[in-house]
Amino acid sequence: MILERKMQINLPDLRQQFGDFHNNLKIEGLGDPRRFILEFAEFIQVYNSAMKGINTKLEVLDDEFHIRNSHNPIHHLECRIKGIKSIADKMERYGAPLTLDSVREHILDIAGVRVICNYIDDIYVMEKLLLQQADITLIKRKDYIEHPKENGYRSLHLVVKIPVFLSDKTEYVPVEIQMRTIAMDYWASLEHTLRYKNDKNDMMEYSAMLLDCANILANTEKTMQQIRISIEK
Repeated sequence: MILERKMQINLPDLRQQFGDFHNNLKIEGLGDPRRFILEFAEFIQVYNSAMKGINTKLEVLDDEFHIRNSHNPIHHLECRIKGIKSIADKMERYGAPLTLDSVREHILDIAGVRVICNYIDDIYVMEKLLLQQADITLIKRKDYIEHPKENGYRSLHLVVKIPVFLSDKTEYVPVEIQMRTIAMDYWASLEHTLRYKNDKNDMMEYSAMLLDCANILANTEKTMQQIRISIEK
C-alpha cells in the first residue's frame, strides 16, 4: 500500500509557492522568475519519476517475497517530494545559490520514500533485495537501528541513484529511502509532532521520557520478532 502525500506538479501551485516566499529570499542570478518556475517543474518531474520507480521496485519485491514466503515484509510505503520553499530554505542554510545545478549538487533528498516494515529483520531483507538490483547505485547509508541517535531515533537511511529514462536522455537521480518498523515510525512521527508543537523550546525536559519510550518500543519489537521466529520454525 502506498500512501502518497500531495506531490502532483502543476504550474499554478508552483507560482503560488514561489510567490509566497520570493520577496523574502536573497536569490542571486535567478533571472526570469517565470522561466525558473517552468524549468523547476521539469526538474521536479524527473525526481517524481525516480521516486515512483523506487516505489514500483519495492512493491514488486514485496509481492514476490509474499508468494515465496507467505509473508509481506512491507506494511506500507509513504512518499513525498520536497516543495520549492523547503528546497530554497535548505539551499539558504547551505549558503548556496538557488539554481537547478546547485540544487542538484547539494540536495539528495528531494525525492523521499519511507518504507514501513513489519519486523526489524524485514528492513535488512528489503535493503539487500533492493541494492542487489543492477540499476540501483548506493550513494549513502546510515544505520540508526544498529546505532540509534541519542534521542532514541531509529531508522535505516539510504540514498540511492536510479536511472530515469526520458524522451531524449537518461538521468541518474538520487532518492532518499528511510526504512523503519511500525513502532519506529510511531515513535518518530509523534516525537516530531511533539517537538514542533512545543513553542516553549523546553524539549530537554521530556527527552529522558522520550528516550525511555524509544527503548521500550525497541525491546518490544525484539520480543515480537523472537515470537514470530519461534512460531515459524
